[in-house]
Amino acid sequence: MNVVLFTHSLASDWNHGNAHFLRGVARELQARGHRVTAWEPAGAWSVQHLLADAGPAALDGWLEAYPTLADARHVYDPADVEGTLDRALDGADGRTLVLVHEWNDPALVAAAGRRRARGGPFRLLFHDTHHRSVTAPEEVAAYDLSAYDGVLAFGEAVRQVYLARGWAARAWTWHEAADPDVFRPLPNAQREGDLVWVGNWGDDERTAELREFLLGPVRALGLRARVHGVRYPDAARRELAEAGVDYRGWLPNYRVPRAFAAFSVTVHVPRRPYVRALPGVPTIRVFEALACGIPLVSAPWDDAEGLFAPGRDFLVARDGAGMTAHLRDVLSDPAMARALADHGRQTVLARHTCGHRADELVAVARALGIPA
Repeated sequence: MNVVLFTHSLASDWNHGNAHFLRGVARELQARGHRVTAWEPAGAWSVQHLLADAGPAALDGWLEAYPTLADARHVYDPADVEGTLDRALDGADGRTLVLVHEWNDPALVAAAGRRRARGGPFRLLFHDTHHRSVTAPEEVAAYDLSAYDGVLAFGEAVRQVYLARGWAARAWTWHEAADPDVFRPLPNAQREGDLVWVGNWGDDERTAELREFLLGPVRALGLRARVHGVRYPDAARRELAEAGVDYRGWLPNYRVPRAFAAFSVTVHVPRRPYVRALPGVPTIRVFEALACGIPLVSAPWDDAEGLFAPGRDFLVARDGAGMTAHLRDVLSDPAMARALADHGRQTVLARHTCGHRADELVAVARALGIPA
């Protein structure tokens, strides 16, 4: 099969979690004998921020973990959509699957659909990994998906929105996952502290939650804590400093396992839309943390799809006091911490790796008529 990806960026994971997932899936598809190409626009927002934050060398760092994808990445001129499609779809036939991510410009989304409507032999899917379907539905409705063969939604709740609103006639749930070749335990790492959290500040979608479930417990327990992430305003950095948290800024995603290995526990603080409007949709950080074998304590989150076993894969705190209590228990009980870490990792390895998602994508392709 020939798989063509139109993504915001494969090279930059600066505030771009979709890069984590696509790298792992692309490599798994390659390992299964499929050809993969990924097309991203020149001047992508995430790339520009990464260059400003960490310099040009950071743009090639991901190839340390994904060397087989070096030749798969192509950068195109966003002003030349038709020419880009000519190059990307050159030779496309009935064995070609095209995925267009929702961070792409609506002009490219529509142009790809026109190619399919004019008899393009390939199959065309739209890939949604965001909460905009419920928080900014007018933006999603602006995409012309009329000629698309279907939608890949990263949660059942998102899939149902597409069907209910008539944005797609067919849709599949395609959760994110962890790449276990990269996200794995590193047992010989030197311990540097108690708690680490990897996540971006965001658009005030979890400010109160971070205060309650991260900063409050760190203060209450006097933990040695570290935070990695971007888009932290000055006020947020001051709050971290006042709570005694060591803020380290952007961390390349492929180096996150080293950070997890150096600390005893991590937390999951979901953004508000995933708690209130899209239950059952975890962020990719949950999969990655569990794959790394670090105990995880989560703020309230409804695992509506039964992806995990809350209480055995990770602990769930109802409020800040509960988070403080759970963190205290995990940090003071090595046997409990080990049991959580082991169970969570085994759940990911059994059900939620990029290999599983590659197999699911191939199954979708077969359902669309792409031959084995």
